[in-house]
Amino acid sequence: MAYEFSPETEKKYQWLLTRYPKKDAVLIPLLHLVQSELSYLSPDAIDYVATRMALSPARVREVASFYSLFRFEKKGRYVLQVCHTMSCYLSGSDELISHLKKVLGIEEGDTTPDGKFSIERVECLASCGTAPVMQVNDWDFHEELTIEKLDQVISALKQDRANHPSWEKRVADGSPA
Repeated sequence: MAYEFSPETEKKYQWLLTRYPKKDAVLIPLLHLVQSELSYLSPDAIDYVATRMALSPARVREVASFYSLFRFEKKGRYVLQVCHTMSCYLSGSDELISHLKKVLGIEEGDTTPDGKFSIERVECLASCGTAPVMQVNDWDFHEELTIEKLDQVISALKQDRANHPSWEKRVADGSPA
């Protein structure tokens, strides 16, 4: 089945069009919306975005592939990115990754059978002073992590209690997308 915006994503797309003076400037926030909806940028989604933006699919892929925040493979609803650079490594990031693998029953790069979680070991998350650090879905940082704090985060995510501002609140506040 070909991808189309959900009604919610369509509403957000229309709002984005009002926020930027040039339509082309909408592309990156729109790709974030699509990835948020699908967990990655599928070939069908890229083609659909290109059609809606009056761009070539090659241009959309070119822009998306430039940024490391965009994924082209399906991941879990919650992508758990654990920093493994020096400060985080010395502060216990390997133990956190081992714990995640044990608790979720998957390896790094894999996704749980229910499609809810993926684990990634990533480069610096720019929070060396509060290591070890994990980022959830590019928007939710957890610093000075311990196994106990990690278990609390996983428990909240299992109940879909993500810690991030809702789109509606950002729209109401006039915050940039």
